[in-house]
Amino acid sequence: MPLRPHAAGSSRGAALAVLSTGTLMIILDGTIVNVALPSIRRDLGFSESSLAWVVNAYLIAFAGLLLLAGRLGDLFGRRRILVTGLAAFTVASLLCGFADSAGLLITARFVQGAAGAMVSAVSLGMVIALYPDARGRARAMGVYSFVQSAGGVLGLLVGGILTQALNWHWIFFVNLPIGSAAALLSLRLLPDDRPAAVREPRESRESRKPSEPRAGSARSGVDAPGAALVTAALMLGVYTIVGTTDRGWTSPATAGLAALSALLLAGFLIRQTKAAEPLMPLRIFRSRIVSGANVVLALMVAGGFGFQFMTSLYLQQVLGYDPVRIGLALVPTGAMIGVMSLLLSARLGARFGQRAVLLPSLLLFAGGFLILAKAPSAHASYPADILPAILVFGVGFGLAMPSLMTLGMSEATPSDSGLLSGVFNTAQQIGGALGLSVLAALAAARTDRKLDAGHSVPAALTSGYHLAFVVAADLLVLGAAVAAVLLRPPAPDGSKGSTHGGTQDGADRTPEDNSLSAPASSPARNRSQDRDQGQGQDQGQGQDRPAAAPTGRTARV
Repeated sequence: MPLRPHAAGSSRGAALAVLSTGTLMIILDGTIVNVALPSIRRDLGFSESSLAWVVNAYLIAFAGLLLLAGRLGDLFGRRRILVTGLAAFTVASLLCGFADSAGLLITARFVQGAAGAMVSAVSLGMVIALYPDARGRARAMGVYSFVQSAGGVLGLLVGGILTQALNWHWIFFVNLPIGSAAALLSLRLLPDDRPAAVREPRESRESRKPSEPRAGSARSGVDAPGAALVTAALMLGVYTIVGTTDRGWTSPATAGLAALSALLLAGFLIRQTKAAEPLMPLRIFRSRIVSGANVVLALMVAGGFGFQFMTSLYLQQVLGYDPVRIGLALVPTGAMIGVMSLLLSARLGARFGQRAVLLPSLLLFAGGFLILAKAPSAHASYPADILPAILVFGVGFGLAMPSLMTLGMSEATPSDSGLLSGVFNTAQQIGGALGLSVLAALAAARTDRKLDAGHSVPAALTSGYHLAFVVAADLLVLGAAVAAVLLRPPAPDGSKGSTHGGTQDGADRTPEDNSLSAPASSPARNRSQDRDQGQGQDQGQGQDRPAAAPTGRTARV
């Protein structure tokens, strides 16, 4: 059962604000910890190698459980998964704040990652359900993408302030009021979206014996072997990627772990072709727009994640900035992302199409890296050498991310929006982890070669960062090329009668027009159509209108 958009206006806006707040907390926590790592190491006695697990434990759980959490939201209710994740994240934050040993902190961080995956996996799908109309959805995607990007920049600034003004414990305690309020408001503002098979009338519940299975239970839809395979594959894959910092990319251990992760993933895909109720129906990838958007997203974040990480290292290790100054230096990026995503992205997408906005945005994003690739190793001026690139980054990302979100979720239906949200977030996490590891390895190798050749430390570091910036720009250009090929609008279809020259690859279709979650003739889809027709009588939505009728409110690809 989808989130019904009957709570229009301020109520729908309040629901979006709650979802954005929960997402902001998750994103902010992913970066705020990095600033406090030196203090955590000193207080809890971490070694240099074990300190990385404060970050890695979170990443492994987060990336590994996104897909499963998204599907569980479709099966058992996205609000239920969201509130459970918010509550678990808040409790885990409390444990992190009170941690007095390395083992307790790492364990609590793993729980944080798992809970964060539950929140992130379903939030995007719930936003999609709140805004079924293309124009409203484009505006909501702008808000959601701004929250995601601003959280990363804000985390550096808040982490530096809390660590210096108080201590590292408060970077976790700050989540307690945010998480508690978001969980309570979610129960109040977000409608119960559990499928009918999960909700059981009181009469049936009281008359059923405890040993009897619940009629129509959604448990039959949980593909347990598939869930185990994909979770193990993703967790092992992320563990392999983050471990390359110590083992290197060409070591036998890395090759063996990567091969095992690939085998598990292959086993999962085979399982999905044979399972009666697959965890991830492979037909969702038949859509060229959805598949292409996820590929482009992975390439974009593979290069884009290097912006914050590599730029921060350059500012700290070459120019001598402290954490608070680094955060302030990156604030203009968040400001530009806000202007682009909140004010312009929806308008430009509606006028020119999402693909037409995406392509130049990716190239602009790449241009920002090329500007940084010319930054000097000494006496760099922030206004002349750094600020132009930071502003360009904000414009490029602020326009590209809402477009990708709109395209990646363009064919989401009420029964699979959580799954598509999980796939989208998984592509983002895997692409980011892989890209960041590659960029860091390339930068470190170039720096070592320059040091061996007798260059100064600042010059060697700058040379390494320059190489990383150029490779990141190449990844973004490659993403633009892939988008140009895979995200092409289809040839006009006269039978559709569209005034826009054919269908728009799903970006202008309502959930009723899509068939990703079930074949057109399947019982599941027939039941969905019958339910939608009944709702149309109550809500006056006019759902008997032909699906292809243009309305002027469609989002163009």
